[in-house]
Amino acid sequence: MTAPAALLDRLRDIVGRRKVLTAPRATARFREGYRTGSGAALAVVLPGTLVELWRVAQACVAADVSIIMQASNTGLTGGSTPSGDDYPGGVVIISTVRLKGIHLVRDAEQVVCLAGATLNELERALLPLGREPHSVIGSSCLGASVVGGVCNNSGGSLIQRGPAFTQLALFGMIGDDGSLSLVNHLGIDLGNEPEAMLHRLDTGAFGAAEVDGCSDRWAHDRSYVSHVRKIDSDRPARFNADSRCLFEAAGSAGKLIVFAVRLDTFPKEEGSVTFYLGTNDPAKLTTLRRTILGTFEHLPIAGEYMHRAVFDIADRYGKDMFAAIKRIGTARLPHLFAAKARFDSWARRLGPAGAHLSDRLMQRIGRLLPDHLPPRMRDYRDRFEHHLILKVPGSAAAATRALLASQFDDAASGFFECTAQEAADAFLHRFVAAGAAVRYRAVHAHEVEDIVALDIALPRNARQWVEELPDDIAGDILHRLYYGHFFCHVFHQDYIVRKGVDPLALEHRMLEILDARGAEYPAEHNVGHLYHAKPVLADFYRSLDPTNRFNPGIGHMPRNRHWKQIT
Repeated sequence: MTAPAALLDRLRDIVGRRKVLTAPRATARFREGYRTGSGAALAVVLPGTLVELWRVAQACVAADVSIIMQASNTGLTGGSTPSGDDYPGGVVIISTVRLKGIHLVRDAEQVVCLAGATLNELERALLPLGREPHSVIGSSCLGASVVGGVCNNSGGSLIQRGPAFTQLALFGMIGDDGSLSLVNHLGIDLGNEPEAMLHRLDTGAFGAAEVDGCSDRWAHDRSYVSHVRKIDSDRPARFNADSRCLFEAAGSAGKLIVFAVRLDTFPKEEGSVTFYLGTNDPAKLTTLRRTILGTFEHLPIAGEYMHRAVFDIADRYGKDMFAAIKRIGTARLPHLFAAKARFDSWARRLGPAGAHLSDRLMQRIGRLLPDHLPPRMRDYRDRFEHHLILKVPGSAAAATRALLASQFDDAASGFFECTAQEAADAFLHRFVAAGAAVRYRAVHAHEVEDIVALDIALPRNARQWVEELPDDIAGDILHRLYYGHFFCHVFHQDYIVRKGVDPLALEHRMLEILDARGAEYPAEHNVGHLYHAKPVLADFYRSLDPTNRFNPGIGHMPRNRHWKQIT
């Protein structure tokens, strides 16, 4: 019996035959990234308990295969999917989608999330308690996992909270000698024997007395609220390779097996006010950002930027998603995405006729839906090129209102105070933008080569944030889509590339421009297989996984055992 066959038998013994997928059609939705990346895999394994996850990991380590840990597979850089088929020993993908546990601790001021718990599930668990997680609607709509966010240094729209970060986690790591060990830095006394520890955590069999306060360790980036205010710094506020937020599970990007993380929760902001701003003069937004960050006592909750081009793409190609979220809420969306993946798998049997069939059908349905955007937003779309959705706490509403009245009341600018419905619609419109670009590519596959999606962080002192592309680059692009978290200076720049243009070559030219501007990238989506891991991040990966068995090859790093370069 070959080693792979023996391994598969062992995996089936652990999780059951139906939870070990090997057929290409069954594994496709795990092997292919949400936006990019695909490759081969020996198997996809879906453990149902933390103990099963531990045993699966032990079996894979013993068989010397490459291991890719995958949460919800909603990442945009392909970091939790294979890329190609040249992995040492072949790839086993371990999916954590069945590991859904959430435990509230310390009177719900903190939460322990198991490997597969989603942001949406956490949001719903905290809602009746008047609290909320680090990240809110956005990634949560897609079914993104809490642990995935921590491992990828995910950002978010909330100005005061920074990237997803914790120093409290329970994880498995492989040492220099190739042995797998369980490390409990969760701050909860679970005992010493691995399987007993994991069972206790899985079932919540621990009490308040066993939860250490851990006052010396952070369960979110406590310093970010002052860090983001340093508007004269030539360093970005947050980015993936920032050593400030690389700590064990945080930023690990699959280089550890993360069983659980412990995070702070936050009081739900009551009495907030949302303003919608439009301008044709981006310098006005620069002045606004610097004034608020530099002088206001209370920082805004969120400040989301959209260019008019993004407004239009989201309007047309995100309409059905907008309607789905608004009418059925975010709780059912992960099920809809799973159903779409199954449909796409079936549609591939139809050959070319089945390509992007689900996207084309949903786009046609979207066209039949009634207008979904408030009239005042549509008016601003026609009048202004640059849009900002600014949400502030009640304590900052009067000062913000006065500032806007003095700076945004002329022919080239304007603002209005949103009703509750307008605010909800504005933010929802902003958050369907990324998916809308993917939809555009699918619907217009005959004229689009691909999407070059750049996730960048500009220096905090940058005043020129609007990109100006040389004509030779601009001519290769059908649409330039700019949106992002304005006060953190984190921008998503999606370029829909003309047919026949080499997207990789175009991306390299873009990155040269960003380097000259002092930008860092990626900002909040992890290096995946798109970006090169910078030295700080590369060293961090090596320290976590000295044998290079976990997620080898991310960040364009070596795939071979012990990080050996093959010449």
